[in-house]
Amino acid sequence: MTRSILLASLFGAMLAVPAVAQTSVPFTLDWRFEGPAAPYFLAVDNGHFAAEGMEVEISPGQGSLDAIPKVATGAYPIGFSDMASLIKFLDQNPDAPVTGVMMMYDVPAFAIVGRRSLGVETPADLEGRTLGAPPPDGAWAQFPVFAEAQGLDVSTITIEPVGFPTREPMLAAGEVDAVTGFSFTSSLSTMRLGVPEDDIVVMLMADYGVELYGNVIIVNTDWAEANPELVTGFLRAVAMGVRDAAADPAAGVAAIAARNPALDSDLEVARLNMALRDNILTPWVMEHGIGNIDAERFATSLEQIAMSYTFTNPVDASRYFTDAYLPTDGSLMMQ
Repeated sequence: MTRSILLASLFGAMLAVPAVAQTSVPFTLDWRFEGPAAPYFLAVDNGHFAAEGMEVEISPGQGSLDAIPKVATGAYPIGFSDMASLIKFLDQNPDAPVTGVMMMYDVPAFAIVGRRSLGVETPADLEGRTLGAPPPDGAWAQFPVFAEAQGLDVSTITIEPVGFPTREPMLAAGEVDAVTGFSFTSSLSTMRLGVPEDDIVVMLMADYGVELYGNVIIVNTDWAEANPELVTGFLRAVAMGVRDAAADPAAGVAAIAARNPALDSDLEVARLNMALRDNILTPWVMEHGIGNIDAERFATSLEQIAMSYTFTNPVDASRYFTDAYLPTDGSLMMQ
């Protein structure tokens, strides 16, 4: 057989092999394309999702209260939201086909971000001052737990409803004395507006008695039951994306910048590093792996939610989170 005939035969054999079909899996974030979203974009760019047989398209969100209904209605099979907001949503919509499947923020990013120059350095300083809070904000939703844990007289605090786009500008302009928000979002965005770093105070709610969990990957349960291997593959790919982001945060932000050229890459690298350090790769996660929860702590978090929220249905921890789809091949270990 001549070389040309051999090559033609090989080429024909390659064409005869069917291409592996990739399942389209839309994924909605709870917020904009910022540094902490790097693991998902790296899972796309580094082929982790593709290796699991899926093509993932990532969409931005407008808060947890935006992301949860998108998944519950089936508009998106998978999303990202605040766990406490999910719990309240399920209490109010007990038949909604949505649940948490992978805890991403072992420590929530919920925070009060204030300014020293405006007299805010401790939780007690909020009394008699103005707090800016976007109504759909996950951190604002947990403020009553924070206030209860700190013994604050909320009646003395002026609550100013603000929009997400105006939250940090209002803080920078001194129109409010503090805001609720994610630690790595509100602090760095306020600095970007020219407020000196040493004027900014970040009170991470987890440091002030709040035992809640943070953001979790959620799924439409009808879709998950029909596609369990895809769910597990998605979670495995995300875990690999987290490792990639921790190994090279700049590359993670570059993956986001490729979709948003106007991104301030230096700022987003700092934001990603804050999230990795404070919220994602916590000591508990480094010991037990990413994605699961501690049952005892979760029970405590449900009790804390009940301090300021009246459940209308029986509290059922298994309804809000399941570890059934987490991979068991060791891929969740971060070291």
